[in-house]
Amino acid sequence: MRHLFADRNEAGQALGLELAKAGVLNPVVLALPRGGVPVAAEIARQFNAPLDLLLVRKIGVPWQPELAVAALVDGSDQELVIDEETRAAAGVSRSYIDAQAKEQIHEIERRRRLYLGDRSPISVEGRNAIVVDDGIATGTSMRAALKALRRRKPASLILAVPVAPPEAIAMLSHEVDRVVCLAQPDPFYAVGAHYDDFHQVEDDEVMAILATFSKSAGALGKPER
Repeated sequence: MRHLFADRNEAGQALGLELAKAGVLNPVVLALPRGGVPVAAEIARQFNAPLDLLLVRKIGVPWQPELAVAALVDGSDQELVIDEETRAAAGVSRSYIDAQAKEQIHEIERRRRLYLGDRSPISVEGRNAIVVDDGIATGTSMRAALKALRRRKPASLILAVPVAPPEAIAMLSHEVDRVVCLAQPDPFYAVGAHYDDFHQVEDDEVMAILATFSKSAGALGKPER
């Protein structure tokens, strides 16, 4: 059965076309690693825009790790966003979340060193920031990322994702100035169910994609041709 998207590259190309129709100018494209990087790279190429990362780590329910109860975002002030509804329903303690957050700090630091080295974040102040992932399930990780990025004072904050459940988009629309989402299936089962190829994106793939972007226009800058 043919799914919505062949792979993340096709999804990124389709998102780029929709963003162009919306008249987005002078953007900075920010990806949630790892799955969001191939999608965001296609958008950055279409706009000839700089590409950067938003490092965010999900904290899952103990017996169901894929169900996010909170998320931690890297930055000058690390942002911990808790999904209070999920926390209450699952009976997850705040002490568990705090302990997991400390562990996730180490993974964020590892990824920052591996992916970005000593490069500083691209400034988004006064620019249109497009935040990209390969899809959204609960939206907890994305909400944390958007809250943290808003502190960096972009001219506008745009969420761009190929697929997400309607309730997640409704929640996240309060955090951004514009949402571009290509599909909102109801009922929604899983992000990967909408791709023919939804392989696990590994560190090497992220680093290879980032390596195609020159350092001349910022932390990562414009893609080499």
